[in-house]
Amino acid sequence: MSVAAISDVWASRWVAPDGLDSFAAAYPNKPVGIQHLLQGHPLFALDALADLAARLPASHVEHSLGNLAIDQSPDGITQSALPVDEIVRTIADNGCWMVLKKVDEDPDYAELIDACLEEIDPVVRPRTGVNMRREAFIFLSSPNSITPYHMDPEHNILFQIAGIKTMRVFAAERFAIVPQEHEEEFHRGGGHRNMRFDPAFDAYGVDFVLDAGDAVYVPVKVPHWVRNGPAPSISFSVTWRSRSSDNDARLHRVNHRLRKLGVTPGRPGDVPLMDAAKVAAHRAVKGVTRTLRTLAGKKTQRAAY
Repeated sequence: MSVAAISDVWASRWVAPDGLDSFAAAYPNKPVGIQHLLQGHPLFALDALADLAARLPASHVEHSLGNLAIDQSPDGITQSALPVDEIVRTIADNGCWMVLKKVDEDPDYAELIDACLEEIDPVVRPRTGVNMRREAFIFLSSPNSITPYHMDPEHNILFQIAGIKTMRVFAAERFAIVPQEHEEEFHRGGGHRNMRFDPAFDAYGVDFVLDAGDAVYVPVKVPHWVRNGPAPSISFSVTWRSRSSDNDARLHRVNHRLRKLGVTPGRPGDVPLMDAAKVAAHRAVKGVTRTLRTLAGKKTQRAAY
């Protein structure tokens, strides 16, 4: 069932007006709780999600048993042997955690994602520009499951659809709890997303208790972990990149390269002009590389004739 087909009988808006006001007061740098109107939406019924899990590519479905540690080692993660659609249908009892990735590639869910992003666009566009890459994820968690401590490279709004969960967000000063070297490795795609957690980090933590109808905006790379409540949980995460998040990623990739060459890079933000020069250089090099690859591809095509 498409969003267009149900919009007249479901809701005229997906983000509550006061939720949009809260989001506007915080975006893009502060985590904030907001309200939404998506709870009970037919696209998040278990049968609909089971069908979605079954038709998504295998690479878009990740699952494990949910009895994980906050700083879970990737080596200790165990998967269920159940088929993915059965994991969804029995999520109340099977002890699993699951994420359906890139659901924006499914036409019905794409409409919903676009509608959500359209509502927040008057806040987002003036501050960070058009969203450069929108994606969405659906999380299903059995009671008391843990999503380990990690950070994400996107702007993110997590909509709680069913159940209750607590997200502990660590909005600390930069590098207070995430070393610069880890950020550099993170942006080059190295290692697992789970990070080392020290209980001392709790001094920086803020808990967002999310019931159906609640949501939380999590800024780019703000670390967090999640504990599910006593009932099964369904959450919908809408994410996007911006010019600033893209620049930040480029800066850390350059710094990683410098470190590999034996040069200790300065801390991002200490010398903004230097940061900007690194980003511009990275963008220029990547542009030249793309051009050369395009020209090489055209030469190969001509040779084939």
